[in-house]
Amino acid sequence: MNQDLKPSPAPANRHSLALLVIAAAQLMLVLDDSIANIALPTIQNELGLSASNLPWVVNGYILTFGALLLFGGRAGDLYGRKRVFQLGLALFTLASLFVGLAPNGALLIAARVLQGLGAALTAPNALALIATTFPAGEARNKALAVYGAMSGLGIVAGLLLGGVLTGTVGWRWVFFINIPIGLLVLAGTRTLVDGGRHQGRLDVAGALTSTAGMASLVYAITRGGEHGWTDPLTLAFFAAAALLIPLFLWIQARSAQPLLPLRVFRDRNRWGSYLGMLLLAVGPMGTFYLVTLYMQHILGYSPIRTGLAWLPFAVGIALSSGVVTKLVTRIPPRVLAPVGMLIAGAAVFWLSTMGRDASYALHLLPGIFFTAFGFGMGFVPLTLTGVHGVASQDSGIASALLNAAQQIGVALGLALLATVAVTTTARQLPDALTALYQGRTSGNEELVTRASDALVQGYSSGLAAGALILVVAAVITALVINARPQPSAEESIQTPSH
Repeated sequence: MNQDLKPSPAPANRHSLALLVIAAAQLMLVLDDSIANIALPTIQNELGLSASNLPWVVNGYILTFGALLLFGGRAGDLYGRKRVFQLGLALFTLASLFVGLAPNGALLIAARVLQGLGAALTAPNALALIATTFPAGEARNKALAVYGAMSGLGIVAGLLLGGVLTGTVGWRWVFFINIPIGLLVLAGTRTLVDGGRHQGRLDVAGALTSTAGMASLVYAITRGGEHGWTDPLTLAFFAAAALLIPLFLWIQARSAQPLLPLRVFRDRNRWGSYLGMLLLAVGPMGTFYLVTLYMQHILGYSPIRTGLAWLPFAVGIALSSGVVTKLVTRIPPRVLAPVGMLIAGAAVFWLSTMGRDASYALHLLPGIFFTAFGFGMGFVPLTLTGVHGVASQDSGIASALLNAAQQIGVALGLALLATVAVTTTARQLPDALTALYQGRTSGNEELVTRASDALVQGYSSGLAAGALILVVAAVITALVINARPQPSAEESIQTPSH
């Protein structure tokens, strides 16, 4: 039946277990965005992957995940969110086994693509299941705060676990670790409230054009960061995205049963949240990448020490999520989210002032903590406004749009900030990283100083760009979003928007 449904009442212990299931699933998916990074050199040596194919161990997952999110969200609306969530988890867990057992690079990358498909089916339906399982008000606010915390914690856990597992039991356990988690989460899905299925059929033309358009966009952004923005293939994929995405929207406007009902964009708070989420994800994730390089190349941190150095990020996310849960009922999103973005922007700018020998305790730690605190403070209200007022049959696709905005923001942040850093460094000293290690090997202190200064100037420029993007995000969010504080428990996100 295609009617508006409200979450079924459930005892507190059932809610707690349901939240644990959704949070564990989100943590596992985000963790796989970063956990493989530290294992890449070992994977390359063992499987003989070429330098050109190695990035696809990470990109194959990210690209498939981002490209199929809209498909995964709509599939949940049509065939049942709980059912699609379970299917996605099963695929992701099975693919993790295949990745860990892969005898060569080609099969490993293929299994990572299958992981991305599983993630695309799981992620949007995890967020939609919060709506069908938790009643509006304090319970849903807390659930969304925990969900948001997992998005930040997963990145840190990925780096830390990646370093520990690769250095102890081997790189294959970087992927095997997903299997017990995935099986436990699958066992716990019986506590989730499905919210019902909705009549309709999948828009095949929309699915094909949205997947091709999103894949082209994410790949163009990723390739631009690696090969330059004027690279012919980068430009070709940007051109493909510029053709396919408008074509997809044109098909949706004329389809009787669209993959993406354009009515979800009628509410300025909703599309403002999507745009805000995209820009918010650019700053902290690009910062994460550059500061990690700074720790390892300039300060000489080991992979495990680098992971430990990011633990204040997890603390900042956890604290801000707890604080925001209490504030969303009193302070409107147009105030709360921009303040969080400005806090994160100030912290990223503070990190951009690091020199060749920045103190961890006095410089890096507070910058990392407040970047995370601001990110969490922005993430929760944007998520609330992004899914509030959505008709029941559209909650999966609305959740997918939020996930897609975040995924594109992550890819864009890594690419843009890395490009600024590389370009700035190259102007100071071409191939500075090679020069740095040559100078250290030969004992040439002058070369070490020149190379270090060039790299640090690049990192600083990239971080300054990230801070600027967060300020722009704050301004746009404050101007576009005009929603009131989080509604009372009587109102539900399944109430049709007007």
